[in-house]
Amino acid sequence: MATKKEETYESTLAHVNTFSSPSELRITDIRFADIVGAPMHCSLIKVYTNQGLVGFGEVRDGADKVYAQMLKPRLLGENPCNIDKLFRRIKQFGGHARQGGGVSGIEIALWDLAGKAYGIPIYQMLGGKFRDKIRMYCDTDVDGKDTGTAMGKALKKRMEKGFTFLKMDLGIGQIIDEPGTLSAPLGFLEEWRAANREYWQARRNPNISADELRRLKNRQYEYNNIAHPFTGIHVTEKGLDMLEQYVAEVRAEIGYEVPLAIDHFGHIGVEDCIKLGRRIDKYNLAWMEDMIPWQYTHQWKRLAAAVSTPLCTGEDIYLKENFKPLLESGAVSIIHPDVLTTGGILETKKIGDMAQDYGVAMAIHMAESPIACLAAVHVAAATENFLALEFHSVDVPWWDDLIIAPKLPKPLLQNGFIHVPDAPGLGIEELNDEVIARHLHPEVPGLWEPTDEWNHYVGNDRLWS
Repeated sequence: MATKKEETYESTLAHVNTFSSPSELRITDIRFADIVGAPMHCSLIKVYTNQGLVGFGEVRDGADKVYAQMLKPRLLGENPCNIDKLFRRIKQFGGHARQGGGVSGIEIALWDLAGKAYGIPIYQMLGGKFRDKIRMYCDTDVDGKDTGTAMGKALKKRMEKGFTFLKMDLGIGQIIDEPGTLSAPLGFLEEWRAANREYWQARRNPNISADELRRLKNRQYEYNNIAHPFTGIHVTEKGLDMLEQYVAEVRAEIGYEVPLAIDHFGHIGVEDCIKLGRRIDKYNLAWMEDMIPWQYTHQWKRLAAAVSTPLCTGEDIYLKENFKPLLESGAVSIIHPDVLTTGGILETKKIGDMAQDYGVAMAIHMAESPIACLAAVHVAAATENFLALEFHSVDVPWWDDLIIAPKLPKPLLQNGFIHVPDAPGLGIEELNDEVIARHLHPEVPGLWEPTDEWNHYVGNDRLWS
């Protein structure tokens, strides 16, 4: 029988937090698993340590995990709690859009490890929180014939689920098959559509050769990589009428009180963006997103001067300094970083704080797993000028099941909000391998397989001499 002294000792121990020894923590391995349908292709990351703690990260949707794998030899043996030091070591290997996914995903895993090592949530390490719950805006697609009325009904269903902020697509994709709505160099649109159609058909053909598939992929890429000012596509008055009518039908269904953002206009030049923007200014839109490539600051400034609807961009911008020209020019009202492109958690926090100095709000782009979502939640909690966080996975029934997080509510999203977790790190105790295994990418098999082949890829790759 235990003595009273022993009982007291054990009782005391039960209330003691025994975290790792942070100063002695070291990275020992980095492994990956690729999933599809969450709603997109995501490469999940595990960063292992010598003390049994594991940090979780994620490469941005649609990106290749090689952007993260190449960082492994530069991190092995390092203390993951030295987040800023390690970020500065690896940030030269990131880039805009999906190329930022490796650096960003690893940086998130480092924050997760630091939080677990010290036993505190990430938002607390960022300075504390401004809010207890995070407003989510719901991106929405339409099944079947895409009309304004159909989209309005789909958005209304999102409102019934508790969403208080909405987003939809509006662009040339909705009118491209309607005669008389677009003008372009004769045959160009037909060639573009054919290139897309033939590539996606080929992907479903088990008998196609690798060389032919590569040829079709390169052809499709060439068409889709033509920047907006160079396509020669213009929207006619008929096309403008149809797009305006689409928005009017949506508003007729959902009313004018709820914020409604618009995205995916298509590859049209700034002049046509101005014409369309002026047509739909009257519909009280929350923002118009990515109407032209983010790099063309002078065009964004022209657009901002011509329309009254707030302008938004940023999901493809890597690092804080690359947001500055847009902010300095007054070209945008809302910046829209993706935590998996910017460089990660701390860089996104810095971007939000810088935007606030210019009187600009920050929404956050997100179309990934609960790992990236929770990373964005912590940033949103700790950033004063935050507006809303994107959510793409309403129709993915297994999305919440990807993580094991007993201290977090399930489902994670409730009535259009996510409550900021107080659990250490991201708030995730483990990933659910059974669920991950059921949704592995068919072309990228493997569940947390060894990555030893990347252990020694080190070069003299500093950016100065």
